[in-house]
Amino acid sequence: MALKNNHLFFISILKPLKATLSELPNLLLQQHQYHGITKVRLKWVKNRSLDHIIDTETDLKAACLLKDAIKRSPTGFLTAKSFADWQKLLGLTVPVLRFLRRYPTLFQEFPHTRYANLPCFKLTDTALLLDSQEQSIHQNCETDTVEKLCKVLMMMKTRTVPLQSLYPLKYDLGLPDNFDKVLVPKYPDHFRFVKASNGIVCLRLAEWREEFAVTALEKSNENRKSSDEYKQFKRGQTALAFPMSFPRGYGAQKKVKAWMEEFQKLPYISPYEDSRRIDPNSELMEKRVVGVLHEMLSLTIHKKTKRNYLRSLREELNLPHRFTRIFTRYPGIFYLSLKCKTTTVAIREGYRRGKLVDAHPIARLREKFYHVMRTGLLYRGKGVNLIPQQDILLNDMENETGEVESGDEYSEEISDVEEGSDEE
Repeated sequence: MALKNNHLFFISILKPLKATLSELPNLLLQQHQYHGITKVRLKWVKNRSLDHIIDTETDLKAACLLKDAIKRSPTGFLTAKSFADWQKLLGLTVPVLRFLRRYPTLFQEFPHTRYANLPCFKLTDTALLLDSQEQSIHQNCETDTVEKLCKVLMMMKTRTVPLQSLYPLKYDLGLPDNFDKVLVPKYPDHFRFVKASNGIVCLRLAEWREEFAVTALEKSNENRKSSDEYKQFKRGQTALAFPMSFPRGYGAQKKVKAWMEEFQKLPYISPYEDSRRIDPNSELMEKRVVGVLHEMLSLTIHKKTKRNYLRSLREELNLPHRFTRIFTRYPGIFYLSLKCKTTTVAIREGYRRGKLVDAHPIARLREKFYHVMRTGLLYRGKGVNLIPQQDILLNDMENETGEVESGDEYSEEISDVEEGSDEE
């Protein structure tokens, strides 16, 4: 097969750790784009465990965003009128007023001083305590946060991102609520604000940071000291394979196995490399797109985000228009969920038996936040003052989100999502 004959030659001219495309002759880029892989059409497989996580964390995210909104308010509270149209923005399936009343341990309701029939909400002492713990984590992890933000910018073609595209990703990336006002100005050697030609304010990388240009996939393989595969990859003798965890039955199918073996043999192109000289219709570009999406999701706190958040960065990330196909074509790497009337994408390796494999301190704090939410929901009929303090700030929350076996999966047709639903 031409693919196998060309593979080792192409790998031998790649720079260790990543493909330095700018150094490759034009002729090689034209001749070694790999158009010969046999592709297999796969059915979408629903995963109850990941769907359950996405379902519960939708409410968690909404509560955290409301907490930040109340904290930002000059008055220290929000009126029911001010958040009346936030339901879709927060991804909720119930009105915001009803949602706030569900969780009296976080949000304290009181009447407006001038308009008695206008409900108002402020943060409880418990919510303020959790928020102070969150701010401490942000301070302790500031160096990692700066690196993460640099990595996001380094993946962009122009090293620039509109702030309006970063704001929706703020929660998923674990950025402080006011990162653009507090964090960014502290690092003028890393970031700068610029205005695009259309007047939109953007965040730009001030200087390329080569020490940050190492992907999560490279790090995970490098950490396995005994990995012969990674040693060969560093010597340019092999490609770097993505970890895969197929839904039940898929991994044993001969066609799928053969397809994935051929895909894994393709050169690994780092998302921090310029990809404009790769044939956009080639298998090499498809593997590069898989690498970009894998790295973006690896940078998130919960190893998942909404598809539309990535879609707003599509051109800068050099992704194809219908990039949702990548999630459904590689179910061993990604999972695409349709829970909560939206489309969420995740990397499978980030979870094991319904839990994050490597939980960030912010993720652990959010577990505590969720425990407080659930406690308030259980006790709301008895009054928030009857809740034992040790129940609110319980440290051990291993079973709080409810573990669902990851093997609880079944197949379902999803051709409409794969082919034509990139528009929401």
